[in-house]
Amino acid sequence: MDILNLRILDIVDIVLVALLLFYLYKLIKGTVAVNIFIGIVIVLLFGMVTQLLQMELLSSVLGEFIGLGMFALIVVFQQEIRKFLLMIGSTNFTQRGKFFKNLRFIKDDLETSTNVEAIVSACESMGRTYTGALMVIQKSTNLDFVKNSGDDMYIELNQPIIESIFYKNSPLHDGAMIIEDNRITATRVILPVSNDRAIPLRFGLRHRAAVGITEKTDALALVVSEETGQISYIKDGEFVMFENTKELTEKIKEDLS
Repeated sequence: MDILNLRILDIVDIVLVALLLFYLYKLIKGTVAVNIFIGIVIVLLFGMVTQLLQMELLSSVLGEFIGLGMFALIVVFQQEIRKFLLMIGSTNFTQRGKFFKNLRFIKDDLETSTNVEAIVSACESMGRTYTGALMVIQKSTNLDFVKNSGDDMYIELNQPIIESIFYKNSPLHDGAMIIEDNRITATRVILPVSNDRAIPLRFGLRHRAAVGITEKTDALALVVSEETGQISYIKDGEFVMFENTKELTEKIKEDLS
């Protein structure tokens, strides 16, 4: 009967914990860490059951396991914790009324405003001429901390503009381009380079910079190799495989939605 004596604060407490768990799941969904997260939740629920059934020995063993495991979790979820803290501290989180959009508790079914077709078409065209390019598409994490290293822009996104910026003789071709919604907001941006030794040696600094920014934020990155003309799509610090440009366009739209 004590369940019937729930206070309003108890309900709020339960709802907040549920929202927190839901957001953590959304944050790591699609990564290897999601399986670890599910395993932790199962262990926690099992521990609660043992406490309710007064299985003291098993409950104490699980309690010690969970307590010691917290240090390991910091290492396992290092990238996810970094993204979470970057999102909390970003200006997007507090400005323009985007609180719930950043938390993504409610999925927006509207199509992205970013002209993904123009981006992919430009990559395909630059690939044919072996023109190197690096583009970063901002999602919820604010990228001001890297935009400050480049030149501010505010240009509507389209294929000719992208190709002219990365043209080999253009003064803006070196560095990364930052795309927000359907605008190019910065060029010649210097990105943090990943030190991951698992990245194949055939990939140069452009690819390592793309991996680096997607490790630290939830941004998406596209790279056109100057040596091979190959297009690479990087998300969450990993290379995403695709069969053709049509599939690449669909993947980007899905990740931006």
